[in-house]
Parts: sequence; structure tokens; C-alpha cells
Amino acid sequence: MKYVLLAMIFISLMQPAFSQYDPGKIDKKAVALYNQAMQRAEDGNLTNATGLLLQSIAIDKNYVDAYLSVASLYGKLRNYRTSTEYFEKAFALDSNYTIEYKLPYSINEAGLGEFSKALNAINELLQRKPPKNSTSLRNAETRKKSYEFAVEFEKKNGAAYAFAPKNLGKEINSSESEYFPCLSIDGKEIVFTRKLGNVNEDFFHSRKDSGAWEKPAPMEGNVNTDQNEGAFNISQDGQWLVFTGCLRAGGFGGCDLYISYLTPQGWSEAKNMGSQVNSDQWESQPCLSPDKKDLYFASRRFGGYGGSDIYISHLQTGGNWSEPVNLGPGINTAGDEQCPFIHADNQTLYFTSNTWQGYGDDDIFYTKKNTGDPDTSWTTPVNLGYPINTIDKEGTLYIAADGKTAYYASDKSDSKGGLDIYSFDLPEKIRPNKTLWVKGKVFDGKTSKGLPSQVELTDLATQKSFSKVQTDEEGNFLITLPLGRDYAFNVNHKGYLFYSDHFLLANSSPDSTYQKNIALQPIEVNASVVLNNIFFDTNKFGLKGASTSELDKVIQLLNENPTVRIQIEGHTDNAGTPADNLTLSNNRAKAVVAYLVSKKIAAQRLSFKGFGETQPVAENKTEVGRAKNRRTELKVVGQ
Repeated sequence: MKYVLLAMIFISLMQPAFSQYDPGKIDKKAVALYNQAMQRAEDGNLTNATGLLLQSIAIDKNYVDAYLSVASLYGKLRNYRTSTEYFEKAFALDSNYTIEYKLPYSINEAGLGEFSKALNAINELLQRKPPKNSTSLRNAETRKKSYEFAVEFEKKNGAAYAFAPKNLGKEINSSESEYFPCLSIDGKEIVFTRKLGNVNEDFFHSRKDSGAWEKPAPMEGNVNTDQNEGAFNISQDGQWLVFTGCLRAGGFGGCDLYISYLTPQGWSEAKNMGSQVNSDQWESQPCLSPDKKDLYFASRRFGGYGGSDIYISHLQTGGNWSEPVNLGPGINTAGDEQCPFIHADNQTLYFTSNTWQGYGDDDIFYTKKNTGDPDTSWTTPVNLGYPINTIDKEGTLYIAADGKTAYYASDKSDSKGGLDIYSFDLPEKIRPNKTLWVKGKVFDGKTSKGLPSQVELTDLATQKSFSKVQTDEEGNFLITLPLGRDYAFNVNHKGYLFYSDHFLLANSSPDSTYQKNIALQPIEVNASVVLNNIFFDTNKFGLKGASTSELDKVIQLLNENPTVRIQIEGHTDNAGTPADNLTLSNNRAKAVVAYLVSKKIAAQRLSFKGFGETQPVAENKTEVGRAKNRRTELKVVGQ
């Protein structure tokens, strides 16, 4: 019995007694300071209120309510570490009186990334004294699910990576707020929104010279007005700018989508994108696909799955946009999905959601197109994880073409004023495909005049069109090349032989971009073009499946020009004997003609000839030169 009594005394010394705190015994001077602090907090002066509470605690170190209140204020100021320290001091004084504060304490622990501690705290609350208020109870249970998700996410993915956002510096950021960053595909120009005088939103841009950003200037032209120009996106080629304008004359709803075009005089006056895109509800946060064929945006129009949903509209022949299509329940929920961003790979979509399981408020997720799906379904959204996502509300990200560098706006401690633009490196696991690009001009091979043309990429493995881009009126184009695939590259303009090339990127990672200035040959006798996407196995003449898309282009050319007669010409390098090479080249040319005849092209319009190694276009001393010599050509022999 003696030992039991001693054990009970020991336990009572180790643990605080329940309900030992008596607010009536607190020093009156401390209470007076506490009441002043509450008034300051009610007026919105949180810093002054915090100082008064600390004075109150200095007078009476047993003032539990002061500890709880100062902890709550530090939490509102996002000083999560100090907040948890003061909560813990209050808990140590009376664990029963303070039990209901385990909920805000858990939120602040989660703010520090201490999700296991946060989960333990919320479990203790729900086990010992579940909130009687149904709203508070739901809040606690929702937080518990978030903490469980965070703990499980860390188990599967390892500890959080080193998150080190870098302020872009005084060259970009100012005492005003800067946000919604957007970069050109080469990373040498940045466009962003600046809030002038905390009232008017305008677009600014800056170019990078010798590794440093120049002083930002307002966008030239007529796109900036005395009204707000809000959430926006600039096309990858820098030619189109889409943005949100609210409460404008001639609008269809509260906020509509507008578009401006780059001209020699600067940006054109913005045009409303019309009733096909806009509704009588809220439309915002537009993002163009890299080929400018698709417009993603957020809308609260009727008929969606919840509050704000993500939609897509497709550019039609003639320049009109299609009726927007909801991306469906695989992405949209009963809550809010917003801030869509389609990466330059045209496959990876990032967006925010307050309903898909995450860390608390709006989190950022990504999803990828299901390849080969004609209806363009999407993979299940994936949370970007902590510390990119936190318990706070996250906004949109802009991810550069390299798939590695991300840009966002924040009001971190080193802000120059308000929101600043920061950059950071994405973790490997959540990066989109690294993307390179082809930039150039299509022109008449005789006159050098620019030709507006269609540029198409086809996946050689699937033979499916991957991307189609229309050049501008001068023939200029930009097309993205996500790594990991082999592409056929075709350029078409009526009245000209098409141009073809290929980019074999499935097993290589070149570090440079491609500059392709393409001279198209008018369809006339003796005009010729190399069919770069006709493939054969070594020393064989059976056509490989990857040749189909190229051969279909030849068929299209002949059908569009029914009087044209062509000759298919085969060439080899100098490996092997001249006789064998002549036979091989002849058989390869013959195989192409046979395919065309099988597709109902009249045989009398076709001929073939092999030249073996006799007409090289490069030296046979290197593999690159030999590859150029192994070619199939199309030559016009009659009209």
C-alpha cells in the first residue's frame, strides 16, 4: 500500500492537475492589459495586441488565457513556431482547460510541416473532448484527414525536399505587388501583373540581358487601360495575350476573357472572346496550350460540378473558339478547381483545388493526358506535396519549358513590398516533360517571301498527330518538342511540295533548341524534296511502320494535285559494293511506289529509280554524313 501511495504522488508531480487554472486569481494589472490587447486585436492591430499580451504574461506567468491568445495571434501572423511554443506553455499549466485549443495548435504544427505532431494533437482532442459544435467537429475531422494524408504522403515520398524560393530581385519586384508571372519559351522575357497604387492592375514585361533582368516596362500598345487587366497568360510564341477583365462595357458576365495580339505597333486593343467562351457568370484565369489550339480557363457557369470548374475551348478553322467543354469529374469536384496551367509539353496540366485531398486550403495538383485516348481523358490528379503545398491557400505556378524551374508570387519576409515573384526548382517526381522547341520561318524557296503554312508533329511510334501549329502571316512559327518521343515534322502550303524532317528524341536529351528556316519548293517540273520520314531496316527494302504518316502526306499531295506526276528516287551511302547499293536503292524506291499504288494512286503517275551511292549530298566519312546520303527523294517529273 505504501508503494502504491508513493507511486500516485510521483505521478501527480509529473503531470499537471486537471482544472488547476483559476482565471479569478490572475493579477488585475495583467487582466487589464489582456483586455486592451483584445480590443487592439479586434481593431486589426495584431502586432500591438501581441505586445500587450506578452506584457500581461510578464506580470502573471500563470495567465493561461493570455498564453492561448498570444499563441493564436502568432498563428494569424503565420509565426507558427512561436505560436506552438506559447500553446505548449498553456497546455503545461492546465491540460484540461486548454484541451479545445488542440485544434488551433495542430494547425500551427502543420504550418511548420510537423504533421505527425498535428495528427497526435487532433487525435487527443477527438478522443478526450470532441467539439460539441457540429461545425467545429467537422473542422476537426477535416483537419485530421489532411494530417493523415500528409503523414502518409511523407511515408511514400520521403521527407520534404529543400524548398528554397529565390526572390527575382529589385530588377523585377518593387514596393508594389507583382504576381501572375509568365515567361517566353526561351526564358528570356518575363511578363507579369503589377498593381499600381494598390488599385490599377497593368501588364509589365522585362527581358534578360547577359543573365540579368532589365528594368520592367509597361506592355507596349493598347492592352493596358485605366481598368484592371487581371489573371492572364501569354502564348509560348509571344504573339497572343489572354486575360481577365471585369465589369467592362459589352461584357457578358461579371468577369470575361479577353484577347490581345502583338502587332508592329505593340499590343492591340483587347477584344472580348465572345459568347462562345464567356457566359453570364464568372470566367477567369485563362491559359493557352503551346500550339494555341486550346484555351483552358476557370468558370462558375451553370452546369458544372461545383463552384469553380476548369473548362477547355478549342480553336476552330476560321479563328472562332468552340463551345467550352468541362474537363469532367476526373478533375472537377463539388468544390473549387482553379488556376489551370498547361505546360509547354502540352501534356501536363497543373491546377488548384480545395476539395481533392490535400493539406488544408487550396493545394496545387497536376494531371497528365492519357496518351492515345481520343477523348483526351486525364490521369488522377496528384498533389504536389509539402512544402510547395501548405496549410495556406496556394496560387498558380508557372513552370518553364525546362520542366525544372517554377515561378510564383508570395509575400515572404524578403518581399520588396506586397507580393513579389519568386522562382524555385521543382522536385524530380513532379516535373513535366522537359521541352525543347523548333523556331523558324517558312518561305518560298525562289522568292524568299514568307508563307503562312501548317506545321505538324506526328508521333512516329503511334503515327498519331501530336501537334499542329499555324504560322503567322509572315511564315514564322514556334513548335514545342517534349523529350521522350520520336517525331515526324511536316510543313504544308498549297501549291508547294511539303517539307519533312524528323526529331529522334526518344533516347536523347539535346541541350540546344532548333532553328529551322524552311524553303518550300513550288510544285513545278524538276522540283524535289527529301522524304526524311521514310524508314527502312539496314540493308533491307521493306517499309517500316513509322513511314506511314510521311507516305500519307505524299498521297495527300497527289490527290490535291491530280495532274502531277512524280518519280521516287532512292540513294544510299558508300557502305557495301556499288552494285549492291544500286539494287538496294532501286528496291526501296520501288517499295514506296508500290505502297502508293496500293492506296489507289494511278501507276502511270508514278515512276521510281535507284541511284545507289552515286549522288551523295554529304561526305561518307562520318555517320552523320552517311545518314544524309541514305535518303528517299520525291521529284516532280510532269504536271
